[in-house]
Amino acid sequence: MPETVTTTRTTESPASRAPEMAFSHVGLYVTDQERMAAFYTRVLGFTITDRGPVGDTSLVFLSRDPREHHQIVLASGRPADTPFNVVNQISFRVAGLADVRAMHARLAGEPVSDVQCVSHGNAMSVYFRDPEGNRIEVFCDTPWYVTQPVRIPFDFSRSDEELMRWAEDAARRLPGFTPAAEREREMARRMGRA
Repeated sequence: MPETVTTTRTTESPASRAPEMAFSHVGLYVTDQERMAAFYTRVLGFTITDRGPVGDTSLVFLSRDPREHHQIVLASGRPADTPFNVVNQISFRVAGLADVRAMHARLAGEPVSDVQCVSHGNAMSVYFRDPEGNRIEVFCDTPWYVTQPVRIPFDFSRSDEELMRWAEDAARRLPGFTPAAEREREMARRMGRA
């Protein structure tokens, strides 16, 4: 059973509370910058918005949103023999399961590894590692929530409709199953935003 966390709200001054924030971008050190830029533009549909040096480091800025100068920056300087990648994953939300399926199909013949299709109950995902081993997730939300973590493998041999019925049936048997909108309202309350 998940742990229940009780919080006590105190009156905070504007200077003492954290400002509203939204995630903007991530930077990755890379070994082969040109190969990585080609992969992110070709496979994930990013556009190079700028590039250039800062001291001894070369930067390539990438975005899929015209309002964002960059969502990913590739920085030269990652040693080729680095034994561990500290980036756990980079995740991209898409509109629906058809887009997750389309991304899965795009990976065929690309220099990726560790391709896995997974239901998290609250999302349907395809995971893979880019040419330098960074884990990428492309996912769509489902209309329900289940207590996390959940990781149920699936494959695309079924239609999108069949997969969503299967995912809902599996989710209904898991702890915490509830409509996603209800979970969002509860989280807004817990975060003091309701």
